[in-house]
Amino acid sequence: MPKAHPVAWTDLPTDHPMPLIARQRIVGEHMMISRVLLSKGFTVPTHHHANEQFAVVLTGSVRFDLGPPENPTAESVTLGAGETLVIPPNAPHAATALEDTLILDMFSPPSETTGIDQS
Repeated sequence: MPKAHPVAWTDLPTDHPMPLIARQRIVGEHMMISRVLLSKGFTVPTHHHANEQFAVVLTGSVRFDLGPPENPTAESVTLGAGETLVIPPNAPHAATALEDTLILDMFSPPSETTGIDQS
C-alpha cells in the first residue's frame, strides 16, 4: 500500500509542453494534479480526453470554449480566481488565457498526456 507523503511544488520539475505555458505535475495511482501557469494569450485548441478534469483557477482569468466549435450548442465561459470548471470525460473543450493565469488541473484517471501534450 502506498504511504502518505508531502510534496512541495518548489521541489518539482517544470515542463513547457507548448509555448506560453509552464507546468508541474504530481501523478498518483488514481489522480493527477497539475499546477499550470498560462501566460496571457496562451491557447489550446479544441480537444478531448478520457479523463474527468477539474480546472481550478487560482489567479487570472481564462475563457473555456465548450463543445465542438462547429456545433451551434457550443458555448464559452470565462472563469476567474476562485472558480472551477468541471469537464466530463470526452467533452470537447478549448482554452484561452485572457491574462497571466495560474490553474490547478486535476485529472482522473492520471495520464501521461493531456490536451496540451497532444497539440
